Amino acid sequence: MPKKRVVIAPDKFKGSLTAPQVAAAVARGLREAVPDVDVRLLPVADGGDGTVDAAVAAGFVKVGRWVTGPVGKPVAASFAVRGTTAVVEVAAAAGLALLEEPAPLDATSHGVGELLKAALDVGCSTIVLGLGGSACTDGGAGMLEALGGASFDGVDLVLASDVDNPLLGPSGAAAVYGPQKGASPAQVDVLEERLAAFARRIGLDHVDRPGAGAAGGIGFAALAVLGARFRPGAEVVLELAGFADAVAGADLVITGEGSLDAQTRHGKAPYGVVKASGEVPVVAVAGQCSVEPGELGLKAAYALLDVEPDLTRCMAQADALLGVLGGRIAGEWVSQ
Repeated sequence: MPKKRVVIAPDKFKGSLTAPQVAAAVARGLREAVPDVDVRLLPVADGGDGTVDAAVAAGFVKVGRWVTGPVGKPVAASFAVRGTTAVVEVAAAAGLALLEEPAPLDATSHGVGELLKAALDVGCSTIVLGLGGSACTDGGAGMLEALGGASFDGVDLVLASDVDNPLLGPSGAAAVYGPQKGASPAQVDVLEERLAAFARRIGLDHVDRPGAGAAGGIGFAALAVLGARFRPGAEVVLELAGFADAVAGADLVITGEGSLDAQTRHGKAPYGVVKASGEVPVVAVAGQCSVEPGELGLKAAYALLDVEPDLTRCMAQADALLGVLGGRIAGEWVSQ
């Protein structure tokens, strides 16, 4: 009987494990149950934090730089390079995770511009900019300031994101994401006024374009000034990772993320994996699952909380529990 081929393509379990760690843990469980299984690890992301890790797992080389962090202090950041293509994360230079406390009115995208400039300086002509996880709502003003007029002529700048909000209004960067970055209702109003004033200076033609409101308006500046184009983040990362080649001839795909829920259908990596897998069956692992697997096109979903119902222990023991789930998947989908 020929060996079964399995592609393991999860996103991160936020606050617990990176996507490569999730993939490795599931693979360990599979191999313990079915030692001769043919496994391909292909961690993915949706444009948020973890996008550079996914690129590195796909063969890109990580390049480190010190840049200006979201509140002006230097931070160690990195981007990924393969040939003339670079992958840059907003979260690496201006991410919420870099803050000791929220700074909704003061956080800047300056370091993002420094990373983009570094990618240009090493000769990259295609740059993927992952827009998730930002701490700032500056419309990309800091990013543009850091670039200092650097030329993007002939550069294909691709914005990778799982959100398509406009810049302004009730669905815009300040109203929707300001509170998640610590902004009070009064501060949301201030941020909205700042974004509107900035847009009037730059030009209003791009404020309603999908993705203009992503990453606190960095999407707007990139679209309006740098000539960027917007694409669903999961789709971009799957292309970079060579998912189409990996899934060809596979018997099973395993994807996942920390929480499988109603939002998963809206640009999240696991749903992108399902859509890209064609006729190959897809199952998922997750910390928790609050939707029926079939609603996401999944054949089955396996949740850590079903194994360990205590949330604190579940997160602390996620690696071991994913190994258990890998074994269950092997028994139900691989050894048959």
